[in-house]
Amino acid sequence: MVKTPPDRIIVLIPTLNEAQHIEAVLTQLLAQDAVAGQARVIVADGGSTDGTQGILEGLATRFPNVELRHNPKRTQAHAMNMLLVPEFEAYDIAIRCDAHAAYPSDFISRLCAELDRQPDIASIVIPMDAVAEGNCFRRGLAFVADSKLGAGGSPHRGGVKSGYVEHGHHAAFRLDAFRAIGGYDTSFIANEDAEFDRRLIASRRKIWLDASIRIGYFPRDSLRGLWRQYYKYGVGRARNCMKHGDMPAPRQMIPVVHVILLVLSLLILPFSLLGLIWPVFYLLLLSGVAILMAQKHQALCGLVALPALAAMHTSWGIGFLVGLVQARKAGR
Repeated sequence: MVKTPPDRIIVLIPTLNEAQHIEAVLTQLLAQDAVAGQARVIVADGGSTDGTQGILEGLATRFPNVELRHNPKRTQAHAMNMLLVPEFEAYDIAIRCDAHAAYPSDFISRLCAELDRQPDIASIVIPMDAVAEGNCFRRGLAFVADSKLGAGGSPHRGGVKSGYVEHGHHAAFRLDAFRAIGGYDTSFIANEDAEFDRRLIASRRKIWLDASIRIGYFPRDSLRGLWRQYYKYGVGRARNCMKHGDMPAPRQMIPVVHVILLVLSLLILPFSLLGLIWPVFYLLLLSGVAILMAQKHQALCGLVALPALAAMHTSWGIGFLVGLVQARKAGR
C-alpha cells in the first residue's frame, strides 16, 4: 500500500527520438496504475526530430497529468537534474523511467509502496530483462545480453535475488537523498547512474535491489549501435574509477585484459604463431556460445552471439583504456 500522497510523487521520463515507444510506455505506466494516474509525470525531451513531441502533445487528453519539458542539454543526467530546482521541492519520491523499455502495469505504485515499506533505503534499483523482439540482430543479442559473458553477472541484468547492492538500474529515489548529494554528475554521458550510486553509498545511504519489480529493455538493433553503446560504457566506467580512486571489479577487467591480449597477439604474429593463441581461443569460445544459443532458441539468430559478444567486450575494453587516458589528461 502506498502511503506517500500521489501529489508528492513525480515521474520523470528522459526521451530523445522515441516515437516508436513513447505511447506504449506511457500507456503501460499510467493506464492501470491509480498512483501513477494521479502523480505528476514529466517527459523531458532532448530535442527529438522523429515526431516524439507531437505524439506527446496528442496524448495530452488521454493522460492530463503528463507534461512535456524541453531538455536543451539532451542527456539523461541533465533531465533528471531538473528535479533539483526549487519548483520540485514539495516532492518526496522521484521515479525514473526510460522510454526504451517495457513496464508492468503497477510499476509506479509498487516502487512507491516499497520505499514506504523500507524507510531506511534511499533508492530502489531493479533488474532488466532483454526482450527478444525486432530484427534478427536484436533477438540474437537478447539471448546473451544478460548472461555472464554479456553483462558479467551484474545483479540488475537478469538477476533474481533481492537485497542491498552498490549499483543497479535506477528506478526510484527519495528526493531528499537525491538533493543532498547533488543529483547526477552531468559531465558523464554514460555511467552517470553508477557514479551517482558511488556517492550515495559513500554518504552512508542504502540502495535496495527489488528483483520482483522487473522491466524489459530492448537491446541495440545493429552492431554499430552496440559498439558505440559499450564504448561509452567503458569510457564512463574509467572516468568513474578515476574520479573516486576505485579499482574496477574483476569482471570489469576481463574486457580490458581481452583488448590487451589482442594487441599483444597482433604484435607477436609477425614473428611467431604464438600470436594466434588468444584470438583462436576467443573465437572458438564465442563460436561455441553462438551455436548453443542457436540450438537453445531454435533460431539462427542465436549465431549473432558471436559478433555481438565480440563487440561488447572489445568496445568496452577500448573505451575503458581511452577513458583512463582522457581522465589522466584532464587531471593534469
